[in-house]
Amino acid sequence: MTAQGVDAALRAEEPVTERRLHPVTPLRRAWAPVAVLIGWAVHDPDQAQRQLARLTTTALLVALAVLVPAAALYGFLSWWFTHYAVTDTELRIRTGLFFRRTAHIRLERIQAVDVTQPLLARVAGVAKLKLDVVGTEKKDELAFLGEREARALRAELLARAAGFAPETAHEVGEAPAREILRTPPAHLALSLVLTGATWATLAAALVVPPLLWLATHSVWSVLATALPLLGGAGARSVGRFVSEYDWTVGESPDGLRIDHGLLDRTHETVPPGRVQTVRIVEPLLWRRLGWVRVELDVAGSSNSVLVPVAPRELAESVVAHVLPGVTVPAALSRPPRRAGRCLPLWWRGYGLAAADGVFAARHGLLRRHLALVPHAKVQSVRLTQGPWKRLWRLADVHVDTGANKTVTARLRDTTEATALLHAQAERSRTGRRDALPDRWMAS
Repeated sequence: MTAQGVDAALRAEEPVTERRLHPVTPLRRAWAPVAVLIGWAVHDPDQAQRQLARLTTTALLVALAVLVPAAALYGFLSWWFTHYAVTDTELRIRTGLFFRRTAHIRLERIQAVDVTQPLLARVAGVAKLKLDVVGTEKKDELAFLGEREARALRAELLARAAGFAPETAHEVGEAPAREILRTPPAHLALSLVLTGATWATLAAALVVPPLLWLATHSVWSVLATALPLLGGAGARSVGRFVSEYDWTVGESPDGLRIDHGLLDRTHETVPPGRVQTVRIVEPLLWRRLGWVRVELDVAGSSNSVLVPVAPRELAESVVAHVLPGVTVPAALSRPPRRAGRCLPLWWRGYGLAAADGVFAARHGLLRRHLALVPHAKVQSVRLTQGPWKRLWRLADVHVDTGANKTVTARLRDTTEATALLHAQAERSRTGRRDALPDRWMAS
Protein backbone atom coordinates (compact mmCIF):
# COMPACT_ATOMS: atom_id res chain seq x y z
CA MET A 1 0.00 0.00 0.00
CA THR A 2 1.32 3.48 -0.88
CA ALA A 3 1.99 6.15 1.73
CA GLN A 4 -1.05 8.11 0.53
CA GLY A 5 -3.19 5.00 0.91
CA VAL A 6 -1.91 4.41 4.45
CA ASP A 7 -2.67 8.02 5.42
CA ALA A 8 -6.18 7.75 3.94
CA ALA A 9 -6.82 4.50 5.82
CA LEU A 10 -5.60 6.02 9.09
CA ARG A 11 -7.86 9.05 8.59
CA ALA A 12 -10.82 6.76 7.89
CA GLU A 13 -10.18 4.92 11.18
CA GLU A 14 -9.94 8.10 13.23
CA PRO A 15 -13.04 8.73 15.34
CA VAL A 16 -15.32 11.48 14.11
CA THR A 17 -15.90 14.29 16.60
CA GLU A 18 -19.60 14.97 17.02
CA ARG A 19 -20.81 18.42 17.98
CA ARG A 20 -24.03 19.70 19.50
CA LEU A 21 -26.11 22.72 18.58
CA HIS A 22 -26.15 25.96 20.57
CA PRO A 23 -27.62 25.66 24.10
CA VAL A 24 -30.37 28.14 23.17
CA THR A 25 -31.87 25.54 20.81
CA PRO A 26 -34.05 23.84 23.50
CA LEU A 27 -36.02 27.08 23.88
CA ARG A 28 -37.00 26.81 20.21
CA ARG A 29 -37.89 23.14 20.35
CA ALA A 30 -39.84 23.41 23.61
CA TRP A 31 -42.64 25.06 21.63
CA ALA A 32 -43.48 21.79 19.83
CA PRO A 33 -45.92 20.40 22.49
CA VAL A 34 -47.50 23.83 22.88
CA ALA A 35 -47.89 24.09 19.08
CA VAL A 36 -49.74 20.75 19.08
CA LEU A 37 -52.28 22.09 21.60
CA ILE A 38 -52.69 25.33 19.67
CA GLY A 39 -53.21 23.37 16.45
CA TRP A 40 -55.90 21.26 18.12
CA ALA A 41 -57.64 24.38 19.46
CA VAL A 42 -57.63 26.03 16.02
CA HIS A 43 -58.86 22.86 14.33
CA ASP A 44 -61.79 22.42 16.75
CA PRO A 45 -62.38 25.73 18.57
CA ASP A 46 -65.83 24.79 19.95
CA GLN A 47 -64.53 21.64 21.62
CA ALA A 48 -61.49 23.49 22.93
CA GLN A 49 -63.71 26.21 24.42
CA ARG A 50 -65.93 23.61 26.13
CA GLN A 51 -62.94 21.77 27.59
CA LEU A 52 -61.42 25.03 28.81
CA ALA A 53 -64.69 26.09 30.46
CA ARG A 54 -64.79 22.84 32.47
CA LEU A 55 -61.39 23.46 33.99
CA THR A 56 -61.26 25.03 37.42
CA THR A 57 -58.49 27.41 38.44
CA THR A 58 -56.73 24.64 40.36
CA ALA A 59 -56.93 22.21 37.44
CA LEU A 60 -55.63 24.88 35.06
CA LEU A 61 -52.65 25.61 37.32
CA VAL A 62 -51.91 21.90 37.64
CA ALA A 63 -52.09 21.52 33.85
CA LEU A 64 -49.65 24.41 33.38
CA ALA A 65 -47.37 22.97 36.05
CA VAL A 66 -47.24 19.73 34.05
CA LEU A 67 -47.18 21.22 30.55
CA VAL A 68 -44.36 23.74 31.06
CA PRO A 69 -41.83 21.25 32.53
CA ALA A 70 -42.84 18.66 29.92
CA ALA A 71 -42.23 21.14 27.11
CA ALA A 72 -38.90 22.15 28.64
CA LEU A 73 -37.88 18.50 29.04
CA TYR A 74 -38.82 17.75 25.43
CA GLY A 75 -36.79 20.69 24.20
CA PHE A 76 -33.76 19.66 26.26
CA LEU A 77 -33.87 15.99 25.24
CA SER A 78 -34.34 16.78 21.55
CA TRP A 79 -31.30 19.07 21.77
CA TRP A 80 -29.29 16.49 23.72
CA PHE A 81 -29.89 13.76 21.12
CA THR A 82 -29.04 15.99 18.13
CA HIS A 83 -25.45 15.86 16.88
CA TYR A 84 -23.59 16.76 13.74
CA ALA A 85 -20.15 15.87 12.46
CA VAL A 86 -18.03 16.72 9.43
CA THR A 87 -16.01 13.88 7.91
CA ASP A 88 -13.69 13.81 4.92
CA THR A 89 -16.56 13.20 2.52
CA GLU A 90 -19.86 14.09 4.21
CA LEU A 91 -21.79 16.03 6.81
CA ARG A 92 -23.69 13.78 9.23
CA ILE A 93 -26.70 15.01 11.17
CA ARG A 94 -28.23 12.73 13.81
CA THR A 95 -31.63 13.75 15.19
CA GLY A 96 -34.64 12.16 16.84
CA LEU A 97 -35.82 11.66 20.39
CA PHE A 98 -38.01 8.59 19.86
CA PHE A 99 -37.20 7.75 16.24
CA ARG A 100 -33.57 8.18 15.29
CA ARG A 101 -32.65 9.69 11.91
CA THR A 102 -29.18 10.12 10.46
CA ALA A 103 -28.69 12.28 7.37
CA HIS A 104 -25.53 11.68 5.31
CA ILE A 105 -24.93 14.73 3.11
CA ARG A 106 -22.06 14.23 0.70
CA LEU A 107 -19.97 17.36 0.39
CA GLU A 108 -19.73 17.27 -3.41
CA ARG A 109 -23.55 17.29 -3.59
CA ILE A 110 -23.88 20.56 -1.69
CA GLN A 111 -25.14 23.38 -3.91
CA ALA A 112 -25.07 26.23 -1.41
CA VAL A 113 -24.69 26.89 2.29
CA ASP A 114 -26.71 29.81 3.61
CA VAL A 115 -26.68 31.49 7.01
CA THR A 116 -29.98 33.01 8.19
CA GLN A 117 -30.71 34.95 11.35
CA PRO A 118 -34.32 35.58 12.39
CA LEU A 119 -34.84 38.63 14.58
CA LEU A 120 -34.79 36.77 17.91
CA ALA A 121 -31.78 34.75 16.75
CA ARG A 122 -29.90 38.00 16.06
CA VAL A 123 -30.67 39.16 19.58
CA ALA A 124 -29.41 35.85 21.01
CA GLY A 125 -26.31 35.86 18.81
CA VAL A 126 -27.15 32.58 17.04
CA ALA A 127 -27.77 31.64 13.41
CA LYS A 128 -29.34 28.91 11.30
CA LEU A 129 -27.32 27.02 8.70
CA LYS A 130 -29.28 25.89 5.62
CA LEU A 131 -27.91 23.54 2.97
CA ASP A 132 -29.08 23.19 -0.63
CA VAL A 133 -28.26 19.66 -1.79
CA VAL A 134 -28.52 18.29 -5.32
CA GLY A 135 -31.53 16.02 -5.78
CA THR A 136 -33.49 17.15 -2.70
CA GLU A 137 -36.32 19.65 -2.53
CA LYS A 138 -36.28 20.17 1.24
CA LYS A 139 -33.33 21.96 2.81
CA ASP A 140 -31.38 20.30 5.60
CA GLU A 141 -30.58 22.72 8.38
CA LEU A 142 -28.73 23.12 11.64
CA ALA A 143 -30.66 25.38 14.00
CA PHE A 144 -29.18 26.95 15.97
CA LEU A 145 -25.43 27.51 16.04
CA GLY A 146 -23.43 30.37 17.45
CA GLU A 147 -23.02 33.08 14.82
CA ARG A 148 -19.25 32.64 14.59
CA GLU A 149 -19.56 28.85 14.65
CA ALA A 150 -22.12 28.95 11.81
CA ARG A 151 -19.84 31.08 9.63
CA ALA A 152 -16.81 28.90 10.43
CA LEU A 153 -18.74 25.71 9.63
CA ARG A 154 -20.01 27.21 6.39
CA ALA A 155 -16.44 28.10 5.37
CA GLU A 156 -15.22 24.61 6.29
CA LEU A 157 -17.96 22.87 4.29
CA LEU A 158 -17.26 25.01 1.23
CA ALA A 159 -13.52 24.42 1.56
CA ARG A 160 -13.93 20.67 1.77
CA ALA A 161 -16.40 20.67 -1.11
CA ALA A 162 -13.79 22.57 -3.13
CA GLY A 163 -11.20 19.85 -2.51
CA PHE A 164 -9.11 21.25 0.34
CA ALA A 165 -7.53 18.64 2.60
CA PRO A 166 -9.56 17.92 5.77
CA GLU A 167 -6.71 18.96 8.07
CA THR A 168 -6.47 22.38 6.40
CA ALA A 169 -10.13 23.01 5.50
CA HIS A 170 -10.97 24.53 8.89
CA GLU A 171 -8.02 26.92 8.51
CA VAL A 172 -9.12 28.29 5.14
CA GLY A 173 -11.71 30.54 6.73
CA GLU A 174 -14.44 32.50 4.98
CA ALA A 175 -13.43 33.63 1.50
CA PRO A 176 -13.18 37.42 1.17
CA ALA A 177 -15.96 39.20 -0.72
CA ARG A 178 -15.86 42.37 -2.81
CA GLU A 179 -19.06 44.40 -2.90
CA ILE A 180 -20.36 44.97 -6.42
CA LEU A 181 -23.91 46.20 -5.73
CA ARG A 182 -25.94 47.66 -2.87
CA THR A 183 -29.59 48.66 -3.26
CA PRO A 184 -30.43 51.98 -1.56
CA PRO A 185 -33.56 51.74 0.63
CA ALA A 186 -35.05 54.77 -1.15
CA HIS A 187 -34.77 53.04 -4.53
CA LEU A 188 -36.33 49.87 -3.11
CA ALA A 189 -39.25 51.80 -1.59
CA LEU A 190 -39.89 53.76 -4.78
CA SER A 191 -39.74 50.60 -6.89
CA LEU A 192 -42.44 49.02 -4.74
CA VAL A 193 -44.61 52.12 -5.07
CA LEU A 194 -44.22 51.90 -8.84
CA THR A 195 -45.19 48.22 -8.97
CA GLY A 196 -48.61 47.85 -10.54
CA ALA A 197 -49.46 44.58 -8.77
CA THR A 198 -49.28 46.31 -5.35
CA TRP A 199 -51.76 48.99 -6.39
CA ALA A 200 -54.05 46.47 -8.11
CA THR A 201 -54.26 44.36 -4.93
CA LEU A 202 -54.81 47.44 -2.75
CA ALA A 203 -57.52 48.76 -5.08
CA ALA A 204 -59.27 45.39 -4.96
CA ALA A 205 -59.10 45.46 -1.14
CA LEU A 206 -60.78 48.89 -1.10
CA VAL A 207 -63.42 48.23 -3.76
CA VAL A 208 -64.50 44.60 -3.39
CA PRO A 209 -65.46 44.56 0.36
CA PRO A 210 -67.95 47.50 0.09
CA LEU A 211 -69.58 45.90 -2.93
CA LEU A 212 -69.76 42.59 -1.08
CA TRP A 213 -71.35 44.35 1.92
CA LEU A 214 -74.01 45.90 -0.29
CA ALA A 215 -74.77 42.49 -1.77
CA THR A 216 -74.72 40.29 1.37
CA HIS A 217 -74.74 42.56 4.48
CA SER A 218 -72.52 39.92 6.10
CA VAL A 219 -69.62 41.13 8.21
CA TRP A 220 -67.90 37.74 8.07
CA SER A 221 -68.01 37.66 4.28
CA VAL A 222 -66.50 41.14 4.11
CA LEU A 223 -63.72 40.26 6.58
CA ALA A 224 -63.00 36.95 4.84
CA THR A 225 -62.48 38.87 1.59
CA ALA A 226 -60.84 42.07 2.83
CA LEU A 227 -58.21 40.56 5.13
CA PRO A 228 -56.57 38.30 2.49
CA LEU A 229 -56.55 41.19 -0.01
CA LEU A 230 -54.98 43.58 2.49
CA GLY A 231 -52.52 40.88 3.51
CA GLY A 232 -51.58 40.35 -0.14
CA ALA A 233 -51.04 44.07 -0.65
CA GLY A 234 -48.90 44.20 2.50
CA ALA A 235 -46.85 41.19 1.43
CA ARG A 236 -46.19 42.77 -1.97
CA SER A 237 -45.07 46.06 -0.47
CA VAL A 238 -44.12 46.10 3.22
CA GLY A 239 -43.18 42.42 3.26
CA ARG A 240 -40.87 42.77 0.27
CA PHE A 241 -39.32 45.95 1.67
CA VAL A 242 -38.51 44.22 4.97
CA SER A 243 -37.16 41.12 3.20
CA GLU A 244 -35.11 42.94 0.52
CA TYR A 245 -33.87 45.80 2.72
CA ASP A 246 -30.13 46.59 2.45
CA TRP A 247 -29.69 44.15 -0.43
CA THR A 248 -25.98 43.64 -1.03
CA VAL A 249 -24.26 41.53 -3.67
CA GLY A 250 -20.59 40.67 -3.26
CA GLU A 251 -18.18 38.66 -5.37
CA SER A 252 -16.11 35.91 -3.73
CA PRO A 253 -14.29 32.74 -4.87
CA ASP A 254 -17.18 30.57 -3.63
CA GLY A 255 -19.82 32.45 -5.65
CA LEU A 256 -21.87 35.62 -5.35
CA ARG A 257 -22.73 36.51 -1.76
CA ILE A 258 -26.18 38.00 -1.16
CA ASP A 259 -26.99 39.66 2.18
CA HIS A 260 -30.39 41.18 2.89
CA GLY A 261 -33.14 41.68 5.45
CA LEU A 262 -34.30 44.33 7.90
CA LEU A 263 -35.56 42.08 10.72
CA ASP A 264 -34.49 38.59 9.63
CA ARG A 265 -30.98 38.78 8.18
CA THR A 266 -30.14 36.28 5.43
CA HIS A 267 -26.73 35.45 3.97
CA GLU A 268 -27.06 33.45 0.75
CA THR A 269 -24.64 32.22 -1.89
CA VAL A 270 -25.21 31.83 -5.62
CA PRO A 271 -22.88 28.94 -6.55
CA PRO A 272 -20.76 29.50 -9.67
CA GLY A 273 -21.82 27.53 -12.71
CA ARG A 274 -25.09 26.34 -11.14
CA VAL A 275 -27.39 29.04 -12.55
CA GLN A 276 -29.81 27.59 -15.10
CA THR A 277 -31.71 30.73 -16.14
CA VAL A 278 -31.39 34.48 -15.57
CA ARG A 279 -34.52 36.63 -15.99
CA ILE A 280 -34.39 40.41 -16.38
CA VAL A 281 -37.78 41.83 -15.40
CA GLU A 282 -38.78 45.35 -16.48
CA PRO A 283 -42.15 46.60 -15.16
CA LEU A 284 -43.88 49.34 -17.14
CA LEU A 285 -43.51 52.09 -14.52
CA TRP A 286 -39.81 51.34 -14.03
CA ARG A 287 -38.82 51.96 -17.65
CA ARG A 288 -38.75 55.74 -17.37
CA LEU A 289 -36.15 55.38 -14.59
CA GLY A 290 -34.24 52.66 -16.45
CA TRP A 291 -34.62 50.15 -13.58
CA VAL A 292 -34.85 46.36 -13.81
CA ARG A 293 -35.12 43.36 -11.49
CA VAL A 294 -32.96 40.26 -11.94
CA GLU A 295 -34.22 36.80 -10.96
CA LEU A 296 -32.54 33.39 -11.08
CA ASP A 297 -33.35 29.71 -11.48
CA VAL A 298 -30.77 27.59 -9.67
CA ALA A 299 -31.21 23.81 -9.76
CA GLY A 300 -31.91 22.46 -6.28
CA SER A 301 -31.73 25.90 -4.65
CA SER A 302 -34.26 28.37 -3.33
CA ASN A 303 -32.30 31.42 -4.46
CA SER A 304 -34.61 33.28 -6.84
CA VAL A 305 -33.64 36.98 -6.69
CA LEU A 306 -30.24 38.35 -7.65
CA VAL A 307 -31.02 42.09 -7.82
CA PRO A 308 -34.33 43.49 -6.47
CA VAL A 309 -33.98 46.80 -8.34
CA ALA A 310 -31.07 48.54 -10.06
CA PRO A 311 -30.25 50.59 -13.16
CA ARG A 312 -30.09 48.34 -16.19
CA GLU A 313 -26.36 48.88 -16.82
CA LEU A 314 -25.46 47.97 -13.23
CA ALA A 315 -27.80 44.96 -13.24
CA GLU A 316 -26.24 43.67 -16.48
CA SER A 317 -22.78 43.99 -14.95
CA VAL A 318 -23.94 41.73 -12.09
CA VAL A 319 -25.38 39.28 -14.62
CA ALA A 320 -21.93 39.15 -16.23
CA HIS A 321 -20.58 37.73 -12.95
CA VAL A 322 -23.22 34.98 -12.98
CA LEU A 323 -22.80 34.20 -16.69
CA PRO A 324 -19.14 34.91 -17.48
CA GLY A 325 -18.47 35.90 -21.06
CA VAL A 326 -22.16 36.48 -21.83
CA THR A 327 -23.47 39.83 -23.02
CA VAL A 328 -27.17 40.62 -22.67
CA PRO A 329 -28.53 40.97 -26.25
CA ALA A 330 -29.32 44.59 -27.06
CA ALA A 331 -31.75 43.81 -29.90
CA LEU A 332 -34.17 40.93 -30.28
CA SER A 333 -36.07 39.90 -33.40
CA ARG A 334 -39.86 40.12 -33.25
CA PRO A 335 -42.23 37.49 -34.64
CA PRO A 336 -43.63 38.11 -38.15
CA ARG A 337 -46.59 40.49 -38.39
CA ARG A 338 -49.00 37.65 -39.11
CA ALA A 339 -48.47 36.56 -35.48
CA GLY A 340 -51.03 39.23 -34.66
CA ARG A 341 -53.68 36.86 -36.04
CA CYS A 342 -52.91 34.47 -33.19
CA LEU A 343 -52.34 37.03 -30.42
CA PRO A 344 -53.45 40.57 -31.29
CA LEU A 345 -51.32 43.44 -29.91
CA TRP A 346 -49.50 41.27 -27.31
CA TRP A 347 -47.40 39.59 -30.01
CA ARG A 348 -45.27 42.73 -30.07
CA GLY A 349 -43.92 41.83 -26.64
CA TYR A 350 -42.22 38.65 -27.87
CA GLY A 351 -38.62 38.59 -29.00
CA LEU A 352 -35.75 36.17 -29.66
CA ALA A 353 -31.96 36.21 -29.85
CA ALA A 354 -29.67 33.19 -30.00
CA ALA A 355 -26.20 34.53 -29.23
CA ASP A 356 -22.97 32.60 -28.84
CA GLY A 357 -23.38 32.21 -25.09
CA VAL A 358 -27.12 32.15 -24.37
CA PHE A 359 -30.58 31.51 -25.73
CA ALA A 360 -32.59 34.69 -25.05
CA ALA A 361 -36.39 34.95 -25.24
CA ARG A 362 -38.59 37.87 -24.21
CA HIS A 363 -42.30 38.03 -23.44
CA GLY A 364 -44.66 40.60 -21.95
CA LEU A 365 -45.86 43.93 -23.28
CA LEU A 366 -46.47 45.83 -20.02
CA ARG A 367 -44.17 43.83 -17.74
CA ARG A 368 -41.30 42.57 -19.87
CA HIS A 369 -39.42 39.38 -19.00
CA LEU A 370 -36.15 38.60 -20.77
CA ALA A 371 -34.96 35.04 -20.04
CA LEU A 372 -31.32 34.08 -20.65
CA VAL A 373 -30.43 30.38 -20.75
CA PRO A 374 -26.75 29.39 -21.14
CA HIS A 375 -26.42 26.85 -23.95
CA ALA A 376 -24.65 24.40 -21.63
CA LYS A 377 -27.69 24.35 -19.28
CA VAL A 378 -30.24 23.37 -21.95
CA GLN A 379 -31.58 19.87 -21.28
CA SER A 380 -33.92 19.53 -24.27
CA VAL A 381 -35.39 21.55 -27.15
CA ARG A 382 -38.95 21.11 -28.44
CA LEU A 383 -41.07 22.58 -31.23
CA THR A 384 -44.85 22.80 -30.83
CA GLN A 385 -47.47 23.94 -33.32
CA GLY A 386 -51.24 23.93 -32.84
CA PRO A 387 -53.75 23.91 -35.72
CA TRP A 388 -54.31 27.70 -35.64
CA LYS A 389 -50.58 28.43 -35.61
CA ARG A 390 -50.06 25.86 -38.34
CA LEU A 391 -52.59 27.73 -40.46
CA TRP A 392 -50.49 30.90 -40.19
CA ARG A 393 -47.16 29.06 -40.47
CA LEU A 394 -46.10 29.82 -36.90
CA ALA A 395 -44.56 27.65 -34.18
CA ASP A 396 -43.17 27.82 -30.63
CA VAL A 397 -39.70 26.63 -29.63
CA HIS A 398 -39.36 25.45 -26.01
CA VAL A 399 -36.04 25.18 -24.19
CA ASP A 400 -36.05 23.05 -21.02
CA THR A 401 -33.46 23.69 -18.29
CA GLY A 402 -32.06 21.69 -15.38
CA ALA A 403 -34.22 23.60 -12.90
CA ASN A 404 -37.40 22.03 -14.34
CA LYS A 405 -38.25 25.33 -15.99
CA THR A 406 -39.00 26.12 -19.63
CA VAL A 407 -38.15 29.19 -21.69
CA THR A 408 -40.21 29.63 -24.87
CA ALA A 409 -39.67 31.59 -28.06
CA ARG A 410 -43.27 32.08 -29.21
CA LEU A 411 -44.90 32.76 -32.57
CA ARG A 412 -41.83 32.24 -34.72
CA ASP A 413 -42.01 31.57 -38.46
CA THR A 414 -42.16 27.79 -39.06
CA THR A 415 -39.02 27.74 -41.20
CA GLU A 416 -37.15 29.85 -38.66
CA ALA A 417 -38.40 27.69 -35.76
CA THR A 418 -37.27 24.48 -37.44
CA ALA A 419 -33.82 25.90 -38.12
CA LEU A 420 -33.66 27.23 -34.54
CA LEU A 421 -34.56 23.79 -33.16
CA HIS A 422 -31.62 22.07 -34.86
CA ALA A 423 -29.18 24.95 -34.29
CA GLN A 424 -30.01 25.16 -30.58
CA ALA A 425 -29.55 21.41 -30.13
CA GLU A 426 -26.07 21.72 -31.65
CA ARG A 427 -25.20 24.78 -29.56
CA SER A 428 -26.29 22.96 -26.39
CA ARG A 429 -24.17 19.92 -27.27
CA THR A 430 -21.03 21.97 -27.89
CA GLY A 431 -21.80 24.18 -24.86
CA ARG A 432 -21.86 21.19 -22.50
CA ARG A 433 -18.68 19.83 -24.05
CA ASP A 434 -16.78 23.09 -23.60
CA ALA A 435 -18.26 24.07 -20.23
CA LEU A 436 -15.87 24.49 -17.32
CA PRO A 437 -16.37 22.29 -14.23
CA ASP A 438 -18.48 23.77 -11.43
CA ARG A 439 -16.01 24.26 -8.59
CA TRP A 440 -15.92 26.52 -5.57
CA MET A 441 -12.81 28.36 -4.38
CA ALA A 442 -11.42 28.51 -7.89
CA SER A 443 -9.28 31.52 -7.17
